[in-house]
Amino acid sequence: MVNKIPIIGGIIAAVTGVVFVIFFTPNGLTQEEYSLSVDPTKEKQSLFIMARVSLENTGTKPLTNVELNFGDGDKIYLGTLKPGQYEIISPPQGNSLQFVIVTSSEGVYVSKVYREPIAMPGMMGS
Repeated sequence: MVNKIPIIGGIIAAVTGVVFVIFFTPNGLTQEEYSLSVDPTKEKQSLFIMARVSLENTGTKPLTNVELNFGDGDKIYLGTLKPGQYEIISPPQGNSLQFVIVTSSEGVYVSKVYREPIAMPGMMGS
């Protein structure tokens, strides 16, 4: 019985490690083939509004024919985003900055409204 304790302890540690990876890491053990992270932000400055859309291909395969629709008839065609590729896009001048819809040929469809980051003391615009 004394010799079995280290073996049982090792098995418990291995199972705990697998459970941790599956439940507590962002993608677990699996990652989607086609996935896109979209974060549109707008920050009101004293004289203007600074807006941008951050995109990242979080999937394992390229996204093709990626298009951003900013509303108001404004669209930007990006083409292909490789896995892990990160881009920051500025909306067209004069856009109402209400929402952005990003699509791809692989069926990815992400619709987001612009968020306004919390102003921190000492930062621009606060």
